[in-house]
Amino acid sequence: MNKLQFSAPCLFGIEGICADELKRMEIENVRAENGRVLFDGDFSALARVNLCSRYAERVHILLGRFRAFNFEDLFQGVKSIEWENWINVDEAFPVKGHCVSSKLASVPDCQKIIKKAVVNRLSQKYGKNWFDETGSRHQIQFLIMKDEVSIMLDTSGEGLHKRGYRRDATEAPIKETLAAAMADLSHVRPFSTVIDPFCGSGTILIESALKALNIAPGLKRSFAAEKWSCIPSEIWSEERGRCLDLINHDAEFQAYGYDIDPDALELTMANAQKAGVEKRIHVERRSIADFVFEHERAAVISNPPYGERLLDIEQARELYRIMGRRFQQKQGWSYTVISPDDNFERNFGRHADKRRKLYNGMIKCQVYMFFKNKK
Repeated sequence: MNKLQFSAPCLFGIEGICADELKRMEIENVRAENGRVLFDGDFSALARVNLCSRYAERVHILLGRFRAFNFEDLFQGVKSIEWENWINVDEAFPVKGHCVSSKLASVPDCQKIIKKAVVNRLSQKYGKNWFDETGSRHQIQFLIMKDEVSIMLDTSGEGLHKRGYRRDATEAPIKETLAAAMADLSHVRPFSTVIDPFCGSGTILIESALKALNIAPGLKRSFAAEKWSCIPSEIWSEERGRCLDLINHDAEFQAYGYDIDPDALELTMANAQKAGVEKRIHVERRSIADFVFEHERAAVISNPPYGERLLDIEQARELYRIMGRRFQQKQGWSYTVISPDDNFERNFGRHADKRRKLYNGMIKCQVYMFFKNKK
């Protein structure tokens, strides 16, 4: 088959991390843009990125890019795409998308035009004027930004952050893809010890374990494109087999989660069991005020409660002050904390050695990293 073009949307701020990951997967022609990573490949690449990416939110097939200043431009551009290569006569093809800074500003109107163009093309190819759309779902996604149209097919179905292990969560959980990015920034390795003193539903601990053991995050879930008749089923079985072969069962990794809520600790272990990493994770009811150094070295990774989520601003800042006192500079120890508070460092009591701007959902945050020791 000819090489396909793909787009993998990701959280703002982690495009470089996502691009580096795809390069390590031996994916071709990887290039990062704002909010997404583009790459080329075949059906195996499609399956591999869906199964293995820790940071991408979805995998889209990029079917067409063109300029459109009116509805006729949009209709003709969409109709020129060879939809019959992707959508069988009985398969569903709903449309959704976004318009940003473009002459075509109405999303509902653009949806109708795109749907009409696809129906027109398929009617000519299949000799039908009506489609029941009872078969597998081919979600058409569009983005019109500054009058440039991107037309895509979503291969993932549910967002890739939905690994399958977290059906339940405590209040304000961190997104799995963001937790994985924090583990990457903390340089979690097969021999690492990771500690989360506000473990909640265990997402940071579990994502760190999956990374350390090289367990593909998508192994326990399915994807929309698995049901497409145009993709051979053996592609998926071959890529799943590859994932299983790459798991590092000999990793020394261990993780420790603390929380003052016993229900959170119970939920952490339930989620860890679903993810298959429960033997690597240990939990204990403990306050941040009781944080102690029980290991020779460790990476502390945390998403503490803060004003916009669970605590009022002053409570959150008092928590930061306690963290600053307890998280001492110590050889072999590092601390990675995410917060939306611009005054975090002032309350923590020292400047971060490195900072990175990321988004936790719609909340703009900074990831503060402390790893240098006293001389």
